[in-house]
Amino acid sequence: MQQASQRVDGGQPVALSANGVPLLDVRDLTVSFPAGAGGTHIVRGLSYSIARGETLGIVGESGCGKTMTSLALLGLIPANGTIGGEINFGGRNLVSMTQRQQRHIRGREIAMIFQEPMTAMNPVMTVGRQIAEVLVRHEGLSKKEAGKRAVDLLAQVGIPSPARRAEDYPHQLSGGMRQRAMIAMALACRPQLLIADEPTTALDVTIQAQILDLMLTLQDEAQMSIQFISHNLAVVSEVAHSIMVMYAGKAVEYAPAEELFSNPLHPYTQGLIKTLPDPDRQVKRLYVIPGRVVSDISAGCRFARRCPLADEGCRKVEPELVEVAPGHQVACLKVAS
Repeated sequence: MQQASQRVDGGQPVALSANGVPLLDVRDLTVSFPAGAGGTHIVRGLSYSIARGETLGIVGESGCGKTMTSLALLGLIPANGTIGGEINFGGRNLVSMTQRQQRHIRGREIAMIFQEPMTAMNPVMTVGRQIAEVLVRHEGLSKKEAGKRAVDLLAQVGIPSPARRAEDYPHQLSGGMRQRAMIAMALACRPQLLIADEPTTALDVTIQAQILDLMLTLQDEAQMSIQFISHNLAVVSEVAHSIMVMYAGKAVEYAPAEELFSNPLHPYTQGLIKTLPDPDRQVKRLYVIPGRVVSDISAGCRFARRCPLADEGCRKVEPELVEVAPGHQVACLKVAS
């Protein structure tokens, strides 16, 4: 499927589906928590979209707001948090929905693979029962029918002896099997949008490749959209059609995957790519971006404290996303000028 784009809200790209409407269209999303006089904004004015059947990779260090963005889509942020902006999914604004309305969508139309299945799964319920519960709740199946489907789903994600493994508890499965079981649970109702939050973290390279291949195969079969979150650009490059780089709650660069890797423009993106090991380059130590993510900055570019190109102007003016090439946006005064 070809992906088209158009510009709305100050140049932010919108990935279009075949009928001209994005499946997911996030506009000016904010997520904040009470702290101090003005509160703490974890996500600040974030806008992006995903077309049906496409994968958007979201990358950035821990603390950049990647996971909180995804939890906002599902209405799962902590109770003291506040969501602003719009999350338009299939023509419905999720932000304006009640929790009861969101529960009908959560798990059925939008599903999530959490970063650590050991903490996301119920430790006192068998794996098969947890998958079956999704089918009983959202598909109206009987417990017996749901149990059979759960075994089929475990087989579909490549778990050997699925009927026996369905009777196991999460701690009885290996890390790779737990992640596959989490994928089976997320895909039980064939969601339109799958959110994958660091789905291959802590898995060995062989299992990582199997999990990624599985996700892409299932995506092709169901024309499912994927929001793929990772701090690892190398992994994202294997699955994403487009990539959004986040820093301190905002998007700093957005481009087609191939374009981003061949022509990274933001100093933060360049730094992330520089941290990737290169077998053709012998170095004593891998590159590390100096400093850490800091959100409590009142003015200027949030990356300025860590940026090798920053000057006084960067510390005073906060850059906005600007389109510098077709489909390629960057928020950097040095690049935009």
